[in-house]
Amino acid sequence: MVPHLITALSGPINELEARVLESMPAIERWFRLEWMEHTPPFYTSVDLRNAGFKLAPVATNLFPGGFNNLTPEMLPLAVQAAMAAIEKICPEAKNLLLIPEEAQSRNTFYLSSLQCLVRVFTQAGLNVRLGTLDAAIKKPTQLSLPDGSTLTLEPLVRARGRLGLKDFDPCTILLNNHLAPGVPEVLQGLHQQYLLPPLHASWATRRKSRHFQSYEEVAKKFAKLLGMDPWLINPMFAQCGQVDFAEASGLECVQGHADALLTKIRRKYKEYGINEKPFVVVKADNGGDGQGLVTLRDAKEFEEIARRARLDGLPPVGREVIIQEGVPTSERMNDAVAEPVVYMIDRYVVGGFYRVHAERGTDENLNAPGSRFVPLAFAESNQLPRAGVKPGASAPNRFYMYGVIGRLAMLAAAYELEATDPEAEIYE
Repeated sequence: MVPHLITALSGPINELEARVLESMPAIERWFRLEWMEHTPPFYTSVDLRNAGFKLAPVATNLFPGGFNNLTPEMLPLAVQAAMAAIEKICPEAKNLLLIPEEAQSRNTFYLSSLQCLVRVFTQAGLNVRLGTLDAAIKKPTQLSLPDGSTLTLEPLVRARGRLGLKDFDPCTILLNNHLAPGVPEVLQGLHQQYLLPPLHASWATRRKSRHFQSYEEVAKKFAKLLGMDPWLINPMFAQCGQVDFAEASGLECVQGHADALLTKIRRKYKEYGINEKPFVVVKADNGGDGQGLVTLRDAKEFEEIARRARLDGLPPVGREVIIQEGVPTSERMNDAVAEPVVYMIDRYVVGGFYRVHAERGTDENLNAPGSRFVPLAFAESNQLPRAGVKPGASAPNRFYMYGVIGRLAMLAAAYELEATDPEAEIYE
């Protein structure tokens, strides 16, 4: 099932799709050269928005869940990609320690995603066991899944510079935990093992504004390759570092950046003849749960939103915030708004799904209670358009576009991790 695209403007994206399909050999070569210089994150998921006139990432997750939303047909792709990733890091690896979110140990949806990850790495030839950061778990504990199967969580054992389980010494430790509250001591100083993703990829230190700064750099390079306007694939943004709703401080920074961004977006809309009212999204600069987003179509609205937040005692965003150009979604599934999410392991697209929400608008966050997921296979994504079929009219063409933009965001994450690595040596 493929959502249909509702848009009054078919020019820019159809032209972009045609250019991308025509340039496929050049694009794939460009990616290959980039991966020779930059190491991709171990695994990545990217939320995209297709406005009909613009296609851009709005969130990049380096500790993705939701693998249970991928179709069984995608499993061989994921297994092959996992093999390639492991072979690069630790070719002799036989044991993999997977550390999940401790707060999600009773969430059956998350456990199903975890089960899928265990299956992928088991089929990639690894012994996989689950170690938990939850100090309350003192012995192996079984967790039941809806299908009747179980997962076993085990307490971590730290021995000098290595981390493992009782009678289990892994070569590689895979985090499926964003570590937003901070990096626990048990994960620090593990110089004898591979820890993936690295600790500076966690939300304890990572910032969305830094990621989109890197994405802007990647988008400009890619746009130059194709001879196009990078704005068509790049959401503009700004950042404020000191915003306190309780004290009503820093609000003028948000308002000022929101107003400036809205002005820039209006200019772009006028340039492309887009008859839409622009908006920006204000959200916490760290954290990946998508909660606390504020949508603004007028910078003056923020003062009232902040006032209500103070009265409620619940700030809608954190202390550091990113103000991002809003990209509306023009895709529908049974009249419900939808957005694609692309999944990658190493440098390979392994699949994706549509996040669908019947009660949300085109300018709202769909990662919210009430959303549902429709799996999508990317196996046919490299098909060229059939004779007589307009670019963008066939689902595989659109899927290839999604894979390209997803990989651009993943490449940006590689740039970002290199730039923020605290252990990187700097050569003059």
